[in-house]
Amino acid sequence: MWKYYEDLNVGDHFPEISKDPISRVQLVKYAGASGDFNPLHTVEEVGEKAGTGIIAHGMLVMGMAAQGVTSWIPRKYVNSLQIRFRKMTFPGERIHVTGKVLEKKENNQIVSEVVTMNDEGEVKVSGTFEAILPSKIVQ
Repeated sequence: MWKYYEDLNVGDHFPEISKDPISRVQLVKYAGASGDFNPLHTVEEVGEKAGTGIIAHGMLVMGMAAQGVTSWIPRKYVNSLQIRFRKMTFPGERIHVTGKVLEKKENNQIVSEVVTMNDEGEVKVSGTFEAILPSKIVQ
């Protein structure tokens, strides 16, 4: 969805992005793509020994948050993305990405939040991003 700086107001919500449930195959593919072969992400026995079971890669969930941001605001306008990991994510969980405008600054800059959560509303990753948007007004 495209917006100009003037079209956004503090408190405006971006459209929710919903991902398919995280699968074991997805975790194996992500391990290969990222080079993160920690067996905690793919081997049941290791997850059981750790007391957590298999957990999704944190960076996979962060990537989902970033995908949400760049579906709302074109990547070329995004200046920063700051993320905090809140809870572990497990195979079978479906992730939803939400966000809203927190602040409008000078020079067409916005500060917004991004949150990923599962179907039960447990926040997995949260953070903020800043972007400088084009203006409708010709200067």
